[in-house]
Amino acid sequence: MAARSCQVVILAAGEGTRMKSALPKVLHPVAGLPMLGHVMKAAAAVEAERIAVVVGPGNEGILAGMASAGPVAETYLQSDRLGTAHAVLAARAAFEAPEDDVIVLYGDTPLITPTTLAAMREMLADGVDLVVLGFLASNPAGYGRLITQDGALLDIREERDASAEERQITLCNGGVMAFRGDRLLPLLDRIGNDNAKGEYYLTDAVRLAVADGLTTTVVEAHEDEVRGVNTRAELAAVEAVWQARRRRAVMDEGATLVAPETVFFAHDTVLGTDVVVEPNVIFGPGVSVADRAVIHAFCHLEGARLEAGATIGPFARLRPGAAIGEGAKVGNFCEVKNADIGDGAKVNHLSYIGDATVGDGTNIGAGTITCNYDGQAKHRTEIGAHSFIGSNSALVAPVAIGSDSYVASGSVITDDVEDGALAVARGRQVNKPGWVERFRSRR
Repeated sequence: MAARSCQVVILAAGEGTRMKSALPKVLHPVAGLPMLGHVMKAAAAVEAERIAVVVGPGNEGILAGMASAGPVAETYLQSDRLGTAHAVLAARAAFEAPEDDVIVLYGDTPLITPTTLAAMREMLADGVDLVVLGFLASNPAGYGRLITQDGALLDIREERDASAEERQITLCNGGVMAFRGDRLLPLLDRIGNDNAKGEYYLTDAVRLAVADGLTTTVVEAHEDEVRGVNTRAELAAVEAVWQARRRRAVMDEGATLVAPETVFFAHDTVLGTDVVVEPNVIFGPGVSVADRAVIHAFCHLEGARLEAGATIGPFARLRPGAAIGEGAKVGNFCEVKNADIGDGAKVNHLSYIGDATVGDGTNIGAGTITCNYDGQAKHRTEIGAHSFIGSNSALVAPVAIGSDSYVASGSVITDDVEDGALAVARGRQVNKPGWVERFRSRR
C-alpha cells in the first residue's frame, strides 16, 4: 500500500447549530482532541500525503493551533451548502492532479479507524474504482440502504425512495467513500441536483459509476465507526465509545484497570506494562506512564510523566511539567506542577511542589509548599539529593537547598541552604509555667 499515493478530503462545513456553541462543531473534543483531529490522525495512519479540509464561511482558520504530526492539511471554503458532492468539489484544486487514492471523510465522525481506511485502500489497490463504507444498522430507519449483488455495490437507495423490500435491508451507507484518483472528478462533474433540495449528493457517484461499467464495492465496519455528532448528547455517546475502546486496548497491552468504567483517558495517554490504575482516575492530554507504576484512586494527571515503579495518590494531582522519577512517590492530596521529582523521592502528604527540582531520595514532609509565585513572576526551588524537608515548611523561591541537608519542621526558608546543613527558620519556643491559671482567673 505504501507505494500508492493517497489524498484525503474531510468535509467539515456542518454548522452544528444544535450544539448551541460558538465553537465550530468539528472542534468539540473527544478524549481531549477535537473531532477533526481524530479524523486527521486516522488519515495520517494510512499514509495520506495530503489532507484537504472543506469548511463553511467563517471557519477558514479552523486548523489554527491543530498541530498535526501527519500530512500537510489545507482548508478549502464551501461558500454555499449545496450538498456533499458540492463540498468535495470545493477542494477541487487539491486533487485535480489525482493521487492514486482519494478518500472522502467527515470531520464529525471521530471514531473512524485506520484499519477500516486501510481496508478501503486495499480494495482500490486490487482494482476497484469506488468503495463505500457500509455498516449493519441495529435500527436502519433513516439511513440510505446499500443495494448489492454478488459483492458489487449497485446503488445507494435513500429511505424515502426505497421499496418496502429494500427497507428491510440493514446494510446501510456510512458516508465514507474512496475513489481511484482518476475516477473522482469525472464522476463528480456529472452529478446533478435534480432533487427536492436542489443539492449535489456524493452518493449519486455510485449510480454513475455503475452506469459507466466501473467496479464498485462495500467495505463493512462496525456501526460505531460512522457515528456522527450533531448534538451534545451524541458527543457524549461518542466519547463513551472511544473510552470503552481505549480501556480494552490498555488492558490488552498489559495494564490493570481496577474499575475500568471509572477511568478516563486522553487521546495520547501512554501506559506501560504492569501499570495499575485504581478507580476514578482522569488522564488529561500529554501523560505517559512507565512500567509498574501505580496510580491510586481519584488522581488527575495532565502533561505529566511517571517513570518505572512510581506511585501517586490517592487524590493526587499532576499538572503539566510534572516528572515523577523511578520509584518515587507522590501521596494523598498532593499537587505537583512543572517539577522534577527524583528517583526514590517522596512527597507523601498534603504538599504542593511547583516549579521545582527535588533530588533523588529526598523526603518532603507533610504540608510543605514551594512558594513559587511572587505576584508577578514564577521562581524555581532547587532541592538536592537525600535531603529531608520537615513538615509544614514553606520554601520561598528562588531558593536552593543542598544535598544531605535538613530543614526543620515549620520553617520558612528564604535563603539558600548549603549541603549537609540544618536550616531552622521559625520563632524559638517559649514555655510559661502557670500561665493558663492566671489567664483564666483574669477572665
